[in-house]
Amino acid sequence: MTIEMLYSKIHRATVTDANLNYVGSITIDEELLEAAKMRIGQKVEILNINNGERFSTYIILGERGKRDICLNGAAARKVHKGDKVIIVAYATYDEKDLETYKPKVVLLNEENDIDEILDEI
Repeated sequence: MTIEMLYSKIHRATVTDANLNYVGSITIDEELLEAAKMRIGQKVEILNINNGERFSTYIILGERGKRDICLNGAAARKVHKGDKVIIVAYATYDEKDLETYKPKVVLLNEENDIDEILDEI
């Protein structure tokens, strides 16, 4: 049996831009991607803390150190600059994998700097 579980999340990221005139995706700073063990092109779910919107998109690479969290294309209609979002990635695990299962949780501050990285929910 396989079970879909939290793989990683970036918690309380501040949206830095919403670009309607771009092919859909979310731009995430490279350093934040590495910390969360997320990948370019990976499907993620976006949870908007400010308005309750939940939607899916895929990741594109943002410039290292700029701390960009930019929703692009149609997803830009679901956020405003300054909104707080949670970026969630899931993966499918078999029961044996769950014996050592440890999702990554990256907690951010107001400037999208990493406050803490947890290996648990």
